[in-house]
Amino acid sequence: MSEGKIAAPLRDLLKKYKNVDCVMAEVVDFDVIGRRVIARRVGGDRIEFGYDDLIVAAGVRQSYFGHDEFARWAPGMKTISDALAIRRRVYGAFEMADTAVDPEERRSWLTFALVGAGPTGVELAGQIREVATKTLRAEFRNIEPEDARVLLFDGGSAPLAVFGPKLSQKADKALQALGVEQHMGSIVTHVEQGGVLVRDQAGVQTRYDVGTVLWTAGVEAPPIAGALANATGAKRDRAGRILVEKNLTIPGHPEISVLGDMMSLAKLPGVAEVAMQSGLYAGNRIRRQASGDLAEKPFRYRDLGSAAYISRGRAVVSAGPLRVGGFMGWVIWLFIHIAFLTGYRNRLGALLTWWLAFTRDIRRERTFTTQQIETLRDVYTVPASAETPAPPPEALADGPSGD
Repeated sequence: MSEGKIAAPLRDLLKKYKNVDCVMAEVVDFDVIGRRVIARRVGGDRIEFGYDDLIVAAGVRQSYFGHDEFARWAPGMKTISDALAIRRRVYGAFEMADTAVDPEERRSWLTFALVGAGPTGVELAGQIREVATKTLRAEFRNIEPEDARVLLFDGGSAPLAVFGPKLSQKADKALQALGVEQHMGSIVTHVEQGGVLVRDQAGVQTRYDVGTVLWTAGVEAPPIAGALANATGAKRDRAGRILVEKNLTIPGHPEISVLGDMMSLAKLPGVAEVAMQSGLYAGNRIRRQASGDLAEKPFRYRDLGSAAYISRGRAVVSAGPLRVGGFMGWVIWLFIHIAFLTGYRNRLGALLTWWLAFTRDIRRERTFTTQQIETLRDVYTVPASAETPAPPPEALADGPSGD
């Protein structure tokens, strides 16, 4: 799917609300005494905003468990640029294999490693095998895309362990049927160009030659969580998330609420439903207080369940007593994801896109470039060379002669 069907523009969504404004800037600090939010415009200028009540919901970012250097070779999937980078690396790997002369190099490009067997890792593993065996199977002349190997590494004992043993077993069988090679009880200790180093439960280190590594294991709070904790004295958990009261506010600061993935409360999972419900609760709480109603109830999360996609016709769904896998789980997963997309146009577009992909093996969104888009300079930042004025002509003429 295109990024436009997933990320709707906030200005368009909120244009009817004249008391709401959107600002393209990055919050970097807080002045809790003066009740000011300190932000940095794209390009570097500092701007500040005052507040009566503050809601911080900055989500989380990918965690490499102290090895951020892995990010260069193993992108996560937390942002739009991450998703585009993954598309480029997956489709680009098949193109590189097609032009490789050396058989070892070709095998390396046709080998994909995924670190983490949670919902994201399992979905990516299934999608890569599906792309290789269905979408691309008749498009190349020098390689057989079906030969692509997908290696799934995880330190746990089974894929999708959070769904319980029954659904985890269903996921395991579905992955085996797809041809995904599962390496449970394995920890990736090093990532570099062309390979990963993996340690098994016995402590034995093994190197795997892989052309593409995708990281789907672990999350941590963004730097803004540290700035908020320093400004308020709030405590944080091991992942850096802010510990909040039952009303989602920071202890000692009832005017500051922390929501979604960035908050830590009663071991709530980092899923979209928690963010949506906590946002609704905080909004209603502030609205009631503004109208003079100071009575409040603690936040109560209603678990609507979880779903994980594996491949076409295969998914697992856990919702209360309901534990469904296979085709029925896939139908439920499809309905859930379409229902929660923003806007009727996006829902209809997603339905048509998926219909083509699922019924005719047609994937329209395959455009990619070999350039590192996510590392390009920000278009609004002045290059360092442009900030330094050129010397006057007379200075050049009067310079050293080189004698």
